[in-house]
Amino acid sequence: MEGKAAKKLLSIVGSGVVGSMLTLGVVANTDWLGSPKEVESANIDTPTYEVEKVSTAPTDSLADMVEQSSKAIVGVVNYQTAGNRFAEAATEQMAGTGSGVIYKIDDKYAYIVTNNHVIEGAQKIEVTLDKGVKASAKLLGTDALTDIAVLQIDKKFATTAVTFGDSSLLRAGDSVIAIGNPLGLDFSGTVTKGIVSSVSRTLDVNTSAGTWQTEVIQTDAAINSGNSGGALFNTAGEVIGINSLKVAQSGVEGIGFAIPSNEVKTLVEQLTEKGQIERPYLGVSLADLAEIPYMYVKDLPEAVKGGVMVTGIEPNSAADQAGLKEQDVITEINGESIDNSMELRKYLYSKLQIGNKANITIYRNGEKQQVSVKFSGGQMK
Repeated sequence: MEGKAAKKLLSIVGSGVVGSMLTLGVVANTDWLGSPKEVESANIDTPTYEVEKVSTAPTDSLADMVEQSSKAIVGVVNYQTAGNRFAEAATEQMAGTGSGVIYKIDDKYAYIVTNNHVIEGAQKIEVTLDKGVKASAKLLGTDALTDIAVLQIDKKFATTAVTFGDSSLLRAGDSVIAIGNPLGLDFSGTVTKGIVSSVSRTLDVNTSAGTWQTEVIQTDAAINSGNSGGALFNTAGEVIGINSLKVAQSGVEGIGFAIPSNEVKTLVEQLTEKGQIERPYLGVSLADLAEIPYMYVKDLPEAVKGGVMVTGIEPNSAADQAGLKEQDVITEINGESIDNSMELRKYLYSKLQIGNKANITIYRNGEKQQVSVKFSGGQMK
């Protein structure tokens, strides 16, 4: 199938590049915790404060821990250009709000972890600290698949940084505290208490970089829109998760999810240093076989029920150099079945590294073939 038929197929099938941006969304029963609530601007002096690290020693009360830890929780505002960005009348307007956590302060800067979906598409990012002070933030790095982003502000604005705990030590039933800005900055610093409902849940999430399976902590602590990027603390005042998702279904309450701190620690280090999470990069646009009209897959053997069709190839990419072609159907990598694009992405990112080689089983014009691919690195653009 070549020429006009190929072009027609590409117009029919909605596809996305593995390693490229797709439309932001989530699976049917979960929802990002962003908030569109508008916030009033204010001109506030920006004094310099003494820096302290949140103590993880036992405190006399939960209120003491909350009082200390809340100083490291910030509001995050995403500003985007409204209308024609090239027109004279174009203005930056608030597109959404979320939360963030100051996790490190050095000689010059303070570093904030938040969710990618809180700041995605922003032309300007502003943070509001615990005393109402506002500061412009620089985006150091972001990763859509894991939904983590790192911001940087001047050190003079920050007084307190949190300590990450060990999320692997969590048990179902442990008490946890969520601190963030539900429903926008009007409710900044809101504290809710609950327990760990499950130490590990696997969710299928549709991100702007494609569908991904994410491992999260489940909690019944009240988490609402605007809590995204806020902290989930243990009773010692350690951050054991970054709040990210909740179940968005009528009649369902008390089911929220946080990215485990052990994963967050690894991600923020690479994002701060490199601005991105480096992963093996194939360089293809894909469509799940189940989405392809029959007329384009009628030559496949009846035994082939799953797989992904290549609908586009990036020049000079690993796929291009290996000889993959449009309309090839990928069914296996290193002997492991691939039924859809999420399984392909998961295999690449969890079982392969940049520079590795893999044998890919494809069907081309109905004939089974093997292709050897050496993976390069690619940015999640």
